[in-house]
Formats: sequence, C-alpha cells, structure tokens
Amino acid sequence: VQLQASGGGLVQPGGSLRLSCAASGSTFIINNIGWYRQTADNQRELVAIDITTGNNVNYADSVKGRFTISRDKVKNTVDLQMNSLRPEDTAVYYCKANIWTPARGSQDYWGQGTLVTVSS
Repeated sequence: VQLQASGGGLVQPGGSLRLSCAASGSTFIINNIGWYRQTADNQRELVAIDITTGNNVNYADSVKGRFTISRDKVKNTVDLQMNSLRPEDTAVYYCKANIWTPARGSQDYWGQGTLVTVSS
C-alpha cells in the first residue's frame, strides 16, 4: 500500500490550500486516515483524522473551524481543506493511515511530506 500526497505550497496569511492524499495498492481496508504535520522544531502533531468505525472525525484544537477533512471511501482518498491559514500552520504535512492488508494485518502507513508555508 502506498500513500501519495500533494497540494502543498506557499500561501499568504488568511489564504487557503487544499491537500490531497490517495491510497493505492492491492487488497486493503483503511481503518483510519488523516493528516499530521511536523514543524521546524520537529514536533509532529495530529491535524485531522477520519476514523472509519463510527464515522468519527477529530481535529486538533488549533485548526478547528479552519480546516476540514473529507474522505472518499470509494476512491480511497482524503483531502484537507485549509482556510484562514496562519504563519503557525507552516509545517510539513504528512498523510497517515492505519490500513489492514491480508499479508500484514493492520499497520500504519505514511505518505511523503508536503510543505505548507504561510508567509507574507
């Protein structure tokens, strides 16, 4: 299973960006999928996650009301719409999923990071 992320870039404060992540591979089931970010001081934090069981969505307090995670369970994609971006949102964003496969059971998979820079 592979996760392919895209959509980062440079945006001014108050602007918007949309990140996308697609999971691909042979037989697999996504248990949860979401976005993490790693800041310049190497702190990695959960931004938003979509949990299959119960259809739960959780956000970091710092992004509530500004970011929206959306998932297409048919296409196995997850997007992160980021609005009202702030300089402190600057980070490398990673797509992460906990995925079950027949060969390996459930384990975490990470996509490549995509840099989001919020600056004037």
